[in-house]
Amino acid sequence: MPDTVFEVFEATARTHADRPAMRHKRQGSWQTTTWSQYRESVRRASCGLVALGAGPGTGVTIMGFDRPEWYIANTAAMMSGALPAGVYTTNTPEQCHYIAEHAEAAVAVVENPEYLERFLAVRERLPLLKAIVVMEGEPRGEGVVSWEELLERGASVNEAEIDARIATAGPDDVCTLIYTSGTTGNPKAVMLTHRNVSWIAAKMVELLDVKAEDRLISYLPLSHIAEQVASMYLSMATGACVHFAESIEKLGENLREVRPNVFLGVPRVWEKIQAGIQAAGAQNPPLKKKIAAWARGVGLKGGYADQRGEPRPWSYALADRLVFSKVKAKLGLQETRFAVASAAPMALETAEFFLSLGLPILDIWGMSELTGPATISLTSDYRTGRSGRPLPGSEMKIAEDGELLVRGPHVFKGYFKNEEITRETIDAEGWLHTGDVAELDAEGFL
Repeated sequence: MPDTVFEVFEATARTHADRPAMRHKRQGSWQTTTWSQYRESVRRASCGLVALGAGPGTGVTIMGFDRPEWYIANTAAMMSGALPAGVYTTNTPEQCHYIAEHAEAAVAVVENPEYLERFLAVRERLPLLKAIVVMEGEPRGEGVVSWEELLERGASVNEAEIDARIATAGPDDVCTLIYTSGTTGNPKAVMLTHRNVSWIAAKMVELLDVKAEDRLISYLPLSHIAEQVASMYLSMATGACVHFAESIEKLGENLREVRPNVFLGVPRVWEKIQAGIQAAGAQNPPLKKKIAAWARGVGLKGGYADQRGEPRPWSYALADRLVFSKVKAKLGLQETRFAVASAAPMALETAEFFLSLGLPILDIWGMSELTGPATISLTSDYRTGRSGRPLPGSEMKIAEDGELLVRGPHVFKGYFKNEEITRETIDAEGWLHTGDVAELDAEGFL
């Protein structure tokens, strides 16, 4: 397994140089970036960030919806020796200020003039912030540059400087900061190492058997570790092509265009899809409603039979042909091998709804401090209402008070600038105290 994110990225970019790495919509049509173009953009952007003042010991905040520039800025920040830190697009100017100040950001990268305004509103209180890069739209204000200018600035930096910074990176060095949601006070900054990220990416590839020919879709906040693993790092480790949704509102349309092979949805997304299916079904004539109800009954029995290792009902194939395949095609999920729910608990009613349509939702539990996923559910090994088994190569146990403890290569290094809370979270034996109450059933499912 590669020791650093750089090694993962470099190996994939060279192996799949002419294959598509990213696709995004521009003026209504899909535009493709190959792996060699992706690599070149990252190196140019990393030189540009160095020219703007980013480097070892500094932060680079990134604020925007999922798009190629987000990926490029993230990896380029790492290559410059800086620590990328995502900022939610819903964050207020004060929240932007807290993260930029805490991360000691030298450069902020924002998607558009709207997000630029949030940083300009607090810039006078950010003495370490040397520049702001705007991905699209006209830059406004002193020290604000366009994305194109960032790449142009990189020409003044010798790439040997970037190579030297990459060469000094070790597997246990911190490569990124993930700021928690901060529902109780200011967010904490989770320090993830190269080993954390490369191990979790390799584990997902091993378990999900994702290949370069596969299609992924990116639409959840990239400031969250779940989306980073599910699209950015999974593609980086496999060569699979990431398609960027145009917006949350256009996700349904984009799903039908992309037909992803792996699709991650938080429970709220699955609930919205469920509501849409039910609303459409309510408009059907009585006969279609009866057929759908019959098929769903068969599907639910078949789904639970799969989990017990028993044969499906003989009528399952007919139900699939009449109902399941058509529903999945309308959703754009007809080629999805892994439909995943994570980041929050999924209601059993929603899980069983999709199971009854021949689309089992594989529940995964994790947290930022565990580099995202800490359990795995597979189509060949899952239980509806359970959050999967512990990742192979990691350990889980339940403390006497019921708290879930986890140990393994995915456990984070600690909280940035908060040694006290770090010591409370990771004990002397390396066990991460999750703060969650859990049970491991007799089969080993969480």
